[in-house]
Order: sequence, then structure tokens, then C-alpha cells
Amino acid sequence: MPYLAREVIARDAEVCSGFDRIRAELGVPAGFPDAAEQEAVQRADDGPRLPPGAPADPVDRRDTPFLTIDPPGSRDLDQAYDAERRGDGYRVHYAIADVAAFVTPGGAVDAEARERGVTLYSPDGRAPLHPTAISEDAASLLPGRDRWAAMWTIDLNPDGAIADARLERAVVRSREMLTYAEAQGAIDNGDDGALALLAEIGNLRREREVARDGVNLQRASQEIVRADGEWRVIYDTPLPVEDWSARISLLTGIAAAEIMLEGGVGILRTLPMPDEETVAGLRRRADALDIRWPDRMSYPTFARGLRAGDPRRVAMISQAARGLRGAGYEAFDGAPPDDPGHAAIAANYAHVTAPLRRLVDRFANEVLIALCAGAAPPAWAREALPELPRLMNRARSRDRALERATLDYLEAVILTGRVGESFPATVVDIDDRGERATIQLPEPAVVARMPAGALTLGERITVRLIAADPRERTLTFAPA
Repeated sequence: MPYLAREVIARDAEVCSGFDRIRAELGVPAGFPDAAEQEAVQRADDGPRLPPGAPADPVDRRDTPFLTIDPPGSRDLDQAYDAERRGDGYRVHYAIADVAAFVTPGGAVDAEARERGVTLYSPDGRAPLHPTAISEDAASLLPGRDRWAAMWTIDLNPDGAIADARLERAVVRSREMLTYAEAQGAIDNGDDGALALLAEIGNLRREREVARDGVNLQRASQEIVRADGEWRVIYDTPLPVEDWSARISLLTGIAAAEIMLEGGVGILRTLPMPDEETVAGLRRRADALDIRWPDRMSYPTFARGLRAGDPRRVAMISQAARGLRGAGYEAFDGAPPDDPGHAAIAANYAHVTAPLRRLVDRFANEVLIALCAGAAPPAWAREALPELPRLMNRARSRDRALERATLDYLEAVILTGRVGESFPATVVDIDDRGERATIQLPEPAVVARMPAGALTLGERITVRLIAADPRERTLTFAPA
């Protein structure tokens, strides 16, 4: 299923009122309780301080020339990156915002963060996990400012394999704040520093993922834009630097998971392998779409080879995502989980690189800082582990519901003035009961549902738009 791009900008008052209705329906918070806001401002004014039970004061790493790479307009900067050659291998420095230095365990900000779980995004704004005094100022890794951070040092072999990884609390200073487009431009123009190494390391890590038989679906984002007074839906293909940057985050999560498993305490992000029935169903769908899937080719290998192009492959990418369902979190203190792996990454993995926007990362990082220092994790972080999977799963469920409702609404807005028109479409899914079909329109790039009838998967059809209701977030199509 295509997803809503985060860079969507909407300024139409009537359209924005629809976003307000969706947020109210889903219980998305509009602000913070006074106690949490006041506590955040006070903590930001006071400056960072060691969380209870922290093993050591931060070390000074301000000489490391960090930079950040984020979407335009971002102020909640979770990660800062640097890299250098180390012999014939590499050393990656990765600084993660030290949210625990500003959030008191058991305080008002902590309580509100546990309730929210994640930052929730809408086209016209966001409901942050933490008050902006922390998330967009005091804890954010903004350039030219001294900041506390959980700083990773990860040594890589020439082939990109992890040779060593450690985490420490540090004082850092980012030198530069880049957008993805700016970073890509610098690389394309021959940057010979850390950005060039980002591409080099990112490609090596991709090769290692392939060797592990991991899955990385190449899905373009569905973006809503307004041009010449009209709303449009377009597909936006990510820049290569977005993948390379994500590889550094994945690298860090893999290193974190191994340290936790070795230390016997932590929380992992898990995803089971698709079962035989799911894979068999995907093979039938590939056959229906006339896409070759050799008998001996594994699901990960097949999925990696899919590239968005003609509607059949867009449809198959949507279908292949069925094999990546069931992601969750597994906390442990003692014996590790029975199945700790993440099938898409084909490795053990943990969420640790986005504490400004994701609750679980703050606790995981405190556990890791202690383990790397040879100390016991702080009691407040350790005691929270069993509850975190439930809190995160609840937050993720609301996040998915918000994204789906927002996209359904915008698609209905875009097509309101085109009722009665006919459009070419491709059947990209039919539910297990054979009752509802999902269709993909190439222009505008809209995904909608209609009765399946006698439709078959992969069939190219012409449909007529019968109704578009933004308030109900529905589109009604029928065969033309």
C-alpha cells in the first residue's frame, strides 16, 4: 500500500478542517497538559543532567565533525552522522539525541510520552512525542550547539561487517544541517569526506543485507501536492542518500540488538518469517500478475528484485508487503526471546535511533549505555521494559490509522470535482473472501476499493467514479 509522504504541505482552511476531524476521531492530542509543558520548559532551561543510575558523566566529543540529514524544515533532529576511514575499513560515529537527560522518570513529560508512544504526523502539522522545548530545542541535535548525546562508535571491516560497536554518553556539536537533496547534491558533486563514505558504507551494508537474504521493498511514496490551484497525487521516488542514511540507522539497530542479547537485557524489534501459506499466496498473485517467480527463488530474493515501474509491478510490491506483517517488540531480562530476529532485516534488531519521536528508544539507549560501561542498567529503564511492547503497539496502531484516514480523505478531496469521469486502473489486490478489490489508478495516483465481482488480480480495467465524499473519506467506483 502506498503511504502518505511526510513532506505534504496543506494550507487550505477547508481541507485542514478535515484533518482536524480525523485527529479528533482518532484521539490525536492537540497539545500537552500544562504540567508536562511546564516541566519540559523548566528542564530545558536547567540544561541536561544525568538520569538516575547513569554509569558515568558524558565525555567530550565536540571535535567530531557531525552533520545531520533530514527532510526540509525538520527541527526534531534525532541523529547526527560522521565517518572516517580506519585502515582498510571504516569508523562510523553516530550521535543520538539524549532525551533521557531532559525527561525525569515518572514525571509529567514521561507520563505523557508513555501515553503517546510516537510522534504523529499529519499533512498540516504533527503531534510530537515530547513538548517542543525538548524535542525541537534542548535535546535536538541542531547545528552549532553543544548537545548531550548517546554516541555510537562502530568499526566496520572492509566488507562492511561490524568489527566493534560501543555506546557512551557524550557532549557533541553538529557542524551542518542538510536536507536529503542537499546531501545528495554534495555527493553527486564529488564530496570526498563523510558524505562520500556514507554512500560507500551504505552500499556495502546493502550488499550484506542481500547476503543475509533480507528484504527491502522499493516502494515509492504517495505524495499530495497542490499546483496551479489543484490538488494532485504523485509518486515520489526516494533519493539514494535516503537509503544510505537509513542503512546507518539499521546498522546501529543491529549492533544494539547484539549488545543487548549478550548483556541479557533489552528490547528488540521483531518480525517473524512469512509462513508457507503466505508465500504460496504471494506466488499465486505473482502468477496472476504475469511476473516470473522461479520455483527455487526465496521470497526475500524475489521481493528485493521488484522495482516500481508498470502497474503490475506496483501491484506486486503492494502484495509482497503481506510477507512483512506481524512486527512487534520483545522485551527480555534474562533469557532472550525464543524468536528474536527481524525477518526483513534478516538479523537481530532494536529501535534506538529516534528517541525524540519514538518512546522505546529512550529506554533502550539507557540500557545500552550501562551495558557498554559494564554496569547494571538503571532501575527505571529496566522496570519499564515489560510494558513497552504494549505501549508501542498501541501507538503504532493509532499511527497507521491516522495515515490511512488522512490519505483516504485527501484522495476523496482530489477527486471531488471528477465524479462521472472514467479512469484506467489495475486490480492490485482482492481480499481473502473475494469480496473487495483494491484498484490502482495511475493518474491521479490513487488507491481505492470496490466490489470484486468477477475481477481478477492484475486485471486492467476502466472504472467510473460514482461518488467522492471527503467527509466520509470514501470513493465509489464501478466498472465503466
